[in-house]
Amino acid sequence: MEITLCLLTRNERECLEKIYPLIPAPSVEAGYDEIVAIDGGSTDGTVEFYRDRGVRVVGQSRRGRGEAFLLAFRELRSDAYIFFSPDGNEDVADLPKFRKHLEMGADLVIASRMMAGAVNEEDQHLLRPRKWANNAFNLLANLGFRKEGPYITDSINGYRAITARAAGLLQLDASDYTIEYQMTMRALKRRLKVVEFPTTEGQRVAGASGAPSISTGLKFLGRLWSEAGFR
Repeated sequence: MEITLCLLTRNERECLEKIYPLIPAPSVEAGYDEIVAIDGGSTDGTVEFYRDRGVRVVGQSRRGRGEAFLLAFRELRSDAYIFFSPDGNEDVADLPKFRKHLEMGADLVIASRMMAGAVNEEDQHLLRPRKWANNAFNLLANLGFRKEGPYITDSINGYRAITARAAGLLQLDASDYTIEYQMTMRALKRRLKVVEFPTTEGQRVAGASGAPSISTGLKFLGRLWSEAGFR
């Protein structure tokens, strides 16, 4: 099985300086056979950083996290894709775990921040609004679309892998950061094999998140409504 590690970035040069050296070179042990950067129009030296290190860069013609996923599916000839954001939130040590599940027949593999043994970045806080909101969306996805199989604990997390076959079956079209939620809901609807493993969510090592909480929540509600067939 040929697996591509897709690095998703837009103006992440400062994060890459710290995270990229931790990413193993492609190998069976690393869990992938090549590394490709999907870049959303960086202007801070991110593209130059990649090219200096011999990393192939595929540039987006249209902005949006979902567009990055769709571009990977169109342009990269691979049996499966691992999507990784090198900003510190996602644990590099988990990268080899995806291959094991993919080779055992999983269609979609999600690194869960919510299941037993996982660590969410809000777990040390008394109030956890982001985690609670995510779990509400998880509940709605499972109630609305799960027909068989285990309860999906982290339907939204972007640290995931999917086979090329599954991506084709799901006919994904979300151009924004609801792409992962759409992917999970459609995988549940199609009764694909979805597997999760616990991960530790870290803090961004530089910069700030580009997704405001309230507008992000509304986007996810809109995606849920759309996938339920109401429009």
